[in-house]
Amino acid sequence: MPAGNVSFIKDFYIVGFPGLQPHYYGLVSAILLFVYVCTMVGNAVFFALFVTSKSLQKPVYYCVINLILCDVLFTTTTLPNIISRYWFRDGTISFLGCFLQMFFVHYFGSVTARQLAVMAIDRYTAICFPLRYHSIMTNRNVLILILGSWILGLVGPLMMIIRAYPLPYCAGNIIVHCYCDHVAIITLACANIEEYTYPAFINAMVVLLGSLTIIVFSYCAIIVAVLRISSTQGRLKTFSTCSPQLIIIALFFLPRCFNYLSAIINIKFSADLRIVIVMIYSLLPPMINPLIYCLRTDEVKKVLISHVQRKKICNKSRLH
Repeated sequence: MPAGNVSFIKDFYIVGFPGLQPHYYGLVSAILLFVYVCTMVGNAVFFALFVTSKSLQKPVYYCVINLILCDVLFTTTTLPNIISRYWFRDGTISFLGCFLQMFFVHYFGSVTARQLAVMAIDRYTAICFPLRYHSIMTNRNVLILILGSWILGLVGPLMMIIRAYPLPYCAGNIIVHCYCDHVAIITLACANIEEYTYPAFINAMVVLLGSLTIIVFSYCAIIVAVLRISSTQGRLKTFSTCSPQLIIIALFFLPRCFNYLSAIINIKFSADLRIVIVMIYSLLPPMINPLIYCLRTDEVKKVLISHVQRKKICNKSRLH
């Protein structure tokens, strides 16, 4: 394309849901604000329980805390902009701000996938090698795995932003999404976008399928180990320790795999439905993960009940 026809834009405009009527803007912004507040409060409660309870300061909960950190940072990266879009009718985001948001969206997603794989390894070790668990999953080894997740997570997003940022953008500045992601931005470039979308797609597949392979292997081995337990009660008790993670893993991976598979086999969705699906699998897990851990994990439940009872006793003593 001739240089004279290329216009370099200074900012982008986030549309959100393109088919949403203006009289629903207030309702949508209120729902998104509710999701944001619930995510912050729920994760803050779990973090407070972790900090104040020595019984929760174990390798598996170090993984959970890192998952919580990813959830909070991802939600804070994406939701304020779209809330502002509908609450204040202001969807503008600077050129640099959009690319930074894109980087963090993909970075935190990549780290989360790897953190879930680390958590699966922890459960695999605990159930398949119970006598060696404490010598294998030491604080040092777990911290190395966690740090590796954060460092490896940088590779793909950095590749995307380094290749996409210098491109000329001439196809408008409208982001048909609730936040800036790679596909939404790169489609606005004056370039052969296949050269940029394919490597990004391959990276996404490597991250998702690589983590999912570790998770599937771990849980297949866990199922085999559980089936060898003679008593039904023992099987249920052992497998119940994995149920919170299985729910979280399903919420994270299944919708994403469906989204990518539908693109591969050319299933078409309306823009609004596609964005709704992406928002559900992006924002639902961070909101309900703390709830799952507080209600489905006996250890966390006991600590939470203990704190609530202690609070009631303190309140009664003040009244008397």
